[in-house]
Amino acid sequence: MYVIAAIVAALAGVAVGFFIGKSSSKSAVEKIEAEAKESASKKLADAEKKVSDAKLQAEKIISDAQRNAENNKKDKMLEAKEHFIQLKTKHESEVLDRNKKLTERETSLKNQQQELSKAQGEVSKKEKEVERYRENVIAQLEQLNTKREQLEKSHEIFVQKLEQISSLSKEDAKRELVESMKKAAETEALAFVKNSMDEAKSKANKEAKRILIQTIQRTASEVTIENTVSVFNLDSDEQKGQIIGREGRNIRALEAATGCEFVVDDTPEALIISGFDPIRREIARLSLQRLVTDGRIHPARIEEVVGKTTKQLNEHILEIGERTVIDLGIQGMHQELIRYVGRMRFRSSYGQNLLQHSREVANLCATMASELGLNPKLAKRAGLLHDIGKVPDEESELSHALLGAKICEKYGEHPSVINAVGAHHDEMEMKFVISPLVQIADSISGARPGARREIMEGYLQRIKDLESLAISFEGVEKAYAIQAGRELRVIVEADKVDDKKSEELSFVISQKIEKEMTYPGQVKVTVIREKRSVSVAR
Repeated sequence: MYVIAAIVAALAGVAVGFFIGKSSSKSAVEKIEAEAKESASKKLADAEKKVSDAKLQAEKIISDAQRNAENNKKDKMLEAKEHFIQLKTKHESEVLDRNKKLTERETSLKNQQQELSKAQGEVSKKEKEVERYRENVIAQLEQLNTKREQLEKSHEIFVQKLEQISSLSKEDAKRELVESMKKAAETEALAFVKNSMDEAKSKANKEAKRILIQTIQRTASEVTIENTVSVFNLDSDEQKGQIIGREGRNIRALEAATGCEFVVDDTPEALIISGFDPIRREIARLSLQRLVTDGRIHPARIEEVVGKTTKQLNEHILEIGERTVIDLGIQGMHQELIRYVGRMRFRSSYGQNLLQHSREVANLCATMASELGLNPKLAKRAGLLHDIGKVPDEESELSHALLGAKICEKYGEHPSVINAVGAHHDEMEMKFVISPLVQIADSISGARPGARREIMEGYLQRIKDLESLAISFEGVEKAYAIQAGRELRVIVEADKVDDKKSEELSFVISQKIEKEMTYPGQVKVTVIREKRSVSVAR
């Protein structure tokens, strides 16, 4: 394109020169021609340079394209080679694994075949031995048959000679012999039975004494009589006034919330917490300890602390039960039964701590069961639960033994455990061997000197009856027997019982106590009616 432009420019210059030559001189024409040639040469050189640059650029583009194509080709070939190598390696690995498994299978089959061949050889050998033994036995049987025939012939000859000598027939002689042997055998059997029974009784007494003595020696525990009062120590007598509160409102709130009596007397730096229920007494003691430590003692704070203490004590009771069953190695017991076991710590039986007594009975039962070859785990379980019927607060018409059996049945205990619990006071038929063991262990534990105090049971029952009698009236919210049962405090609902009815209620309760209960001295009935009005300032 540039070459054509140069040619056109040259032609234009010639044309111009032609026209100019007509009107100008020769020198002017030459000058113009020279300038035109120079301009054409310059443009031609520029055009050739541009063409050369375009060729170089085109060659570079083509070279780059070829080089990129070559590189892409090499990359694709490398990827293909790598993929091929991977497939080849995977295939070779699978082939090796398959060959290895086939080799192992072949080896296993060869070993089995060798073992089978060996076993067949041994079987063949045994068959030959059995055949030889059978032939030997047949030969011996033939010899025995021959000897038996000879012996029968000799016996017949001997019997005939005896009949001739004794003038008795064979049947008569046999009958007399049998009768004489029968009488002798009866005499010997009677003598043997008598001697065996005498020896068995003697050994049984000795063995029973030995087992009981060893059991008692191996099961030693401290015995203490439970009390109905707790002494709370104070840092100073000034704290007594803070506990009593203005006009006695703090101590009344404590007694109403805990159900225990707080006796503040002249005893230096101490006050007495009195109550027949050990759980209430423990709640009262812990609550008072927290209140004294905190220093804030007023009715609202008292109710809050008593509520928290009650919740924490219930958790502590469960911990006591869990620790007890772990210590005794008992497993799989229902959580409610474990809770009952923990509550035993705060119950007493004739003055003896119920949990300590039950643990002692459990260990006694396990020891005796081991000595007799019985199951010590079931015996220990039955011993621990034998007095579980004394724990529930609810009143029941059943005795504690039958109630305990009912509780054990409810929570899935073993039938032998249920029977042992229900029969340890002969209120149920003993169907299992461990039942008498529980009864014996219970007697041993309770018969220790100083272990029990009979009057305590009657006292606790009288206190419970007093409270139950008061609660049976309509409008009564709570009832607490204090002063060792000489005073009954009845808390009524202010919305249901007015002041006039409160006086009437105290009289009716006292009359019912006189008619239905037996008690020493007199019982003071106090009816408490409290009206609370609460508002919140926001």
